[in-house]
Order: sequence, then C-alpha cells, then structure tokens
Amino acid sequence: MENNVKNIKNATVSEFLENILLGDITYLSKAITLIESSKEKDFLKASKLLEACLPYANNSVRIGITGVPGVGKSTFIESFGTHLIKLKKRIAVLTIDPSSSITKGSILGDKTRMEKLTKEKNAFIRPSPTGNQLGGVAKKTKEAIVLCEAAGYDVIIIETVGVGQSETLVSSMVDFFLLLKLAGAGDELQGIKRGIMELTDAIIINKADNKNIKEAELARSEFESALHLYPLKDNSWRPKVITCSALKNIGIDQAWQIISDFVKMTKANGSFDENRTAQNKNWLLKTIDQQLKDNFYADLEVQTNLNRILQNVENNKISPFEAANELIEIYFKKKEEN
Repeated sequence: MENNVKNIKNATVSEFLENILLGDITYLSKAITLIESSKEKDFLKASKLLEACLPYANNSVRIGITGVPGVGKSTFIESFGTHLIKLKKRIAVLTIDPSSSITKGSILGDKTRMEKLTKEKNAFIRPSPTGNQLGGVAKKTKEAIVLCEAAGYDVIIIETVGVGQSETLVSSMVDFFLLLKLAGAGDELQGIKRGIMELTDAIIINKADNKNIKEAELARSEFESALHLYPLKDNSWRPKVITCSALKNIGIDQAWQIISDFVKMTKANGSFDENRTAQNKNWLLKTIDQQLKDNFYADLEVQTNLNRILQNVENNKISPFEAANELIEIYFKKKEEN
C-alpha cells in the first residue's frame, strides 16, 4: 500500500486525470494534497492538473455551511449527506479546521465526527487546515472543488470554521450559503452581523427537538421577520428560515428542497450562471494576489533582508511603512536586473 501511495504521488498529470475521472478517491486525495503544497516543484504540476480537470467541472451544486462552534454543523452535514446519498447523489465534503496561529497545527477531526458518512462509498470527506488563511476556508478550497467535480461529485459541501471571520470568501465560491443557528443561545438577531445576513440564502435553526421545539419556532419567526426587512436579492431569491433536528433527522428533506428550489429558480432566471462567472473572475484576482505574495516572500533578496528590516522596525529605527517600501524596492530592483 505504501509503495502504491508513492507511485500515485509521482503519477503524471494524465494519470491523475484518468483516475480522478474514474472516481478513484486515493488519486483525488493525493491531487488535493498536490494543489495544497507550497513547494515550488509542485506548483506547475498542480496548475496543469487543474487546467485538465476544468472541462469536467461546474456540474455540481456547491453549498457553503457556516455557524458558531457547537451549532451542530458536522451532525447536520452527516444527516444531510446521508439523505442525499439515498437520493442517488454523490457527496464531497470539504471540512475546514482552524489552525493554531502559534503552533500552526490543526485538529482535522471531522472524519471522526462524521463516522457514518465516512463509510458511505458515494461520500468523500476531506479535512484541510486554514493555515493563515482568513475567511473560514482553506487556501486551496476553490481548487479542491474543481477536482471533486471532475471526480463526479454532484453536491459539494464546504463546512467553514464558523461565524466571525470574513464569510464573504465562502460565498464567493458556493452557489448556496446556509447559516446554522441555535435557539436560545443568546445570539439570535443581535448577534448576527448584517453582512452575514445579506449573504445568507437560508437559516436553519438546528437542535429543534424535545424541549427546544418552542424556542426554535420562536427563533424561526424572529429571523423570518428580520429577513423581510432586507431588500430582495439580485437573483430574486427570498431567504428561507426553517427548523430542524439533525440528530433526529427532522427537517433535512426540507433543507434539500429549499436548495433544489433555489437552483431551479436561479438557473431559470440566469443568475446561477452569472454568479459562477463572477466567482471565476474573483478566483482570478485572488490567485494573482496569492501568487504575487508567494513569489515575493520566496525571493532570496527579500528573505536575506527581511529579518534585518523587521529588527529595525522593532527598534523603532524605521516605520513599518518605510520598511515595506524598502523591501518592495529590493524585490523590484532584482526583477529589473534580471
């Protein structure tokens, strides 16, 4: 098995593509590892692989799911994913674990939290660390979506770190943005930022069972009233609010029906494809930003001078603004010489 993994790692782009198209999850996993790699030697191969996969992408429904820790995202996704598999769907779940800013480590424990879904042959679960990436998603989530679509997964679920970071980044790569809430958690209307409400396509009040049913219904009513104060979205969709119990599998079918209605309506009025086009443009700009940043910090002259300039900033010998200009001048001077 170990030799097989090594062989896959050294596979050509054509071999990767062939096996990804066949739905081989070992090749898919290694391909995602390849695109997540920060090694310069992997960059060109990853780019060629993505280019090869693009003609087979864009054939899924992409769903972003967010909510505070403890709201039951993993339980909801497992119940939701199991329901979709029964409907003959193939599900890819890209779960994002927060990385420690100190140790740079992450838990990557979603596979253990979705034990039942992990065993389904038509489900693929891939945990990735956020690293230093803001927005509740990993650095290469968008690229991973393309690979999963090429592998034949028709529903892609992105589980974010949780409310509190820039969820705009999440919405820039999904078709449908779902916010999970708890009733009686003390963060109902006043605890939700306006920006997240504007991005939301549906709010689901989870854990609506046993003694929580009454509170969940009250929360649903409050959110519904609040959403009606917002103008209709450009795609003409009015966000929906429902209650559910992921643990008891109540309301899961209703959640999928809402998403299905959304896809049907937005495809009919053209906004679905317009959104995908806008997302691709955004992806281009984000990729340029990231590649310029990576190239800058990989530059040997920048690396040689960085610690010295940081020390000067620390000792108040130079302002951060002047320090940045000095490093940028060093970088571009070398480029001009080359």
